[in-house]
Amino acid sequence: MDNLAKTPHLLLDTAKGQRYFPLAGKNYWTIGRGRDNDFAIGDNCISRNHAILQSTETGDFLLIDLGSRNGTFVNDRRVGIPVILTSGDEVTFGKTKVSFFSPIGNHKHVPGEEFVDRDTMVLHERRLTSVMVVDMRNFTVLTRQLDEEILSSLIGNWFRQSGEIIRNAGSWVDKYIGDAVMAIWFHGQNEVTKADVMEIFQAVQDINQMTKQLSRQYPLPFKLRVGAGINTGYSMVGNTGSGDHPDYTAIGDTVNAAFRLESATKELGLDVAIGEQTYLHSIELHCMETIFSQYTLNLKGYEKPTPSYGVTFQKLEKLLEINRTQNCP
Repeated sequence: MDNLAKTPHLLLDTAKGQRYFPLAGKNYWTIGRGRDNDFAIGDNCISRNHAILQSTETGDFLLIDLGSRNGTFVNDRRVGIPVILTSGDEVTFGKTKVSFFSPIGNHKHVPGEEFVDRDTMVLHERRLTSVMVVDMRNFTVLTRQLDEEILSSLIGNWFRQSGEIIRNAGSWVDKYIGDAVMAIWFHGQNEVTKADVMEIFQAVQDINQMTKQLSRQYPLPFKLRVGAGINTGYSMVGNTGSGDHPDYTAIGDTVNAAFRLESATKELGLDVAIGEQTYLHSIELHCMETIFSQYTLNLKGYEKPTPSYGVTFQKLEKLLEINRTQNCP
């Protein structure tokens, strides 16, 4: 147990003893009553898909309730929005209480001293990827105006349904970040196909439509909106999983630019912004040149202006329809 205690973990006291849930080997874990969860807990008050724990790049752990029926609580306070856990926090799922421990965050960082799980050593390779970042607009304003229980249900449903859409499009949610999700698509060595691009664009549009539907289901002070950034390029991809549960993540400029492009849509007054390489790989789509508009952006952290292309969701739907029917007006 001494070695296990050095790993971030959840601890559950049961009649048969303590259950230990290590938080290692991947960057997020699902919690719920369903057996397909990483941490399945047999409590009828826990929803089938109840919550997610996300490991961040800074070593923090973000707890996200997925709109569970009976709620998620940290130190007896209901979680309305994603929160960062502190070692020693008591977390309640339904009627089940667990303790969170993270020795990584409890000592001063020494250069060269890193936490390494020897069974899940990260091996990186250079891969051609497309990275999509989708962000919920005006989320901070929403948190100030909405009841906590309604907010928790809303954001949980949005995260869960976004994950389903992204999985159906051949990817997965690599990161849950407060009010945003990030997904990665892997391509061939030097090729991004027309079908690849259509799949990514369709996923963005489906998340937009799902967001509109949720907006009609809840008593909100304003309509929900999302914005998206998509970037294509080579990334360093690492598998931090093991066995039958690989868990890939990407790092590098391609990922960083996707976040910057999403932020730029607010300045442009558009819904979706894509990088130059994404556009070049999309050029075979019918009417791509007439539907996407070109811009030169000064992205934060970049010394030189960055060529990019933007579009509204209305025009993106038109592009998808044209290419589904192969009929360009």
